[in-house]
Amino acid sequence: MLTRWGRDLDRAHPLPEHPRPQLVREGWSSLNGPWQHAFTADDEPPVQYDGPITVPFSPETRLSGSGRQLQPDERLWYRREVEVAPPEHGGRVLLHFGAVDQRCTVWVDGTRVGGHVGGYLPFTLDVTEALAEGDRHELVVRVRDVSETGWHARGKQRLDRGEIWYTAQSGIWQTVWLEVVPAAYVADLALVPDLDHDLLLVTVEPGGAGPADAPATATVVVRAGDAEVARADVPVGTPAPLPLPGARRWSPEDPFLHDVEVTYGDDRVTSYAGMRSVGVGTDADGHRRLLLNGAPYPHVGLLDQGYWPESLLTPPSDAAIVSELELVRSLGFTVLRKHAKVEPLRWYHHCDRLGLLVWQDVVNGGERYHPRAVHRAETERRLPDRLRRVYGRSSRRGRREFLGEVDETVRLLRSAPSVVVWTPFNEGWGQFDANRVARRMARLDPTRLVLQASGWVDQGGGDLRGYHSYLRHFTMPRRRRGRAGRRPVVLSEYGGYALLVPGHSWGSHEFGYRGFGSAEELTEALVELHDAMSAEAAAGLAATVYTQLTDVEDEVNGLLTWDREVLKVPAERLREITASLRAAMTGPAS
Repeated sequence: MLTRWGRDLDRAHPLPEHPRPQLVREGWSSLNGPWQHAFTADDEPPVQYDGPITVPFSPETRLSGSGRQLQPDERLWYRREVEVAPPEHGGRVLLHFGAVDQRCTVWVDGTRVGGHVGGYLPFTLDVTEALAEGDRHELVVRVRDVSETGWHARGKQRLDRGEIWYTAQSGIWQTVWLEVVPAAYVADLALVPDLDHDLLLVTVEPGGAGPADAPATATVVVRAGDAEVARADVPVGTPAPLPLPGARRWSPEDPFLHDVEVTYGDDRVTSYAGMRSVGVGTDADGHRRLLLNGAPYPHVGLLDQGYWPESLLTPPSDAAIVSELELVRSLGFTVLRKHAKVEPLRWYHHCDRLGLLVWQDVVNGGERYHPRAVHRAETERRLPDRLRRVYGRSSRRGRREFLGEVDETVRLLRSAPSVVVWTPFNEGWGQFDANRVARRMARLDPTRLVLQASGWVDQGGGDLRGYHSYLRHFTMPRRRRGRAGRRPVVLSEYGGYALLVPGHSWGSHEFGYRGFGSAEELTEALVELHDAMSAEAAAGLAATVYTQLTDVEDEVNGLLTWDREVLKVPAERLREITASLRAAMTGPAS
């Protein structure tokens, strides 16, 4: 199955847009497009390659041109030549990978330059010293992906795919790109709003060996449209406050972004920032609500798996991302819960500029957890997560790797104004020490909320109390005592109503939590369900996340078909539903 964007793919130059919109500089080049690839049985390089593959699409996808599944005991190899002139005046050459699933090692001109573990997060290698003479260089990448047979992060991927589990993918699945930078350069940039004090906290992280007299400060300029609203020389490596009195606030109704320019020695980068605050408060009726910029704001959302029929985790084009997000906004939804996946950074950029709130999952890992964790959790919400074997977290190394990925995920998305909630655990998938992990995320990022565990196994921590409800109508629970009871109640998964649309479905199997035979029956059921949800929202339910945005493989419970061609419910009826939910959730803060 192909979407309209997959049919229009330029295989020579796929996904050509700058992959990191909040840290842009001149002098970059995309390495997306044709590479050579091969599968081998061990770590030894292939004698010859099997043929071309289109990067950044995994070999399991149609758009890659390969169509082969990498097995846990195999290795996947990539090779291509790149053209880059030797940098002048001590400059550096940086090789960036958006994401490689799961483990990889990289060589340049025969020299090993590094590698990475973890399939969902970006990494950068300084390859300057490995470059041989001349302008043309060989780049080789070796990948291994053990999928669910190990404890690395894997999200919804599984080799024995089916129902709620999707085709396992591997290898390079986000943009690969090169940058030539000065000897001292901006390695990272954090832009965090502090509305209580009318400040933008700016952290310029320096990179490169640099000369001994590398600058100790960077010049930061903030603009609102054509008007300069702040300029300051800030120390590098530490948060620096920039006063922005009366700055225009960011919200879904007015997703205004301030332009930011940073000059550090000979390096110049551009970025943007959104000025907004997130919190928890009480409305005039005594209900605990989610706040945006100090006022109750309705979180009416959809679960978003982020899978595509021709390209799995990789969006087929930037236009495909925009089309989907614009549809979500037009239907009146205010939230997407990004489920068990970290998207390419351009996805968050479009949420920032279009005005969508994002609840971000940390991608789950661990061994397969015991079935009794499911059965007991449905009746015993406080099933302790110290039972590590039950939750598939017996590996100390795996737990340590997950904590590192918690930190990396927060650092990666800390400047995105659209991201407002972190969710470290979902339904006990690889859960452990949830209260401690929630506190860890809050220390790393006190500007956002933490939904400690989405569904089933709440341990009492975090800022929100999350529920899942598929097989019965949800009703507000009794309020618990102490801090745990002061958390707003959120329904972070529900619904899952299924309708197969002939000609727009993927296979012969159908999965959903309640099936319907026609669009009319589905529409009537959704209206009835959300009449009940609106009543619960008026009684204090602070957020809803319906399952789900699109069909995915066996799952036919999306509002959209998997090819993104058919909206199963009339748009005007969905707008009525979301308007009712938003009205029920909104009230003045006390």
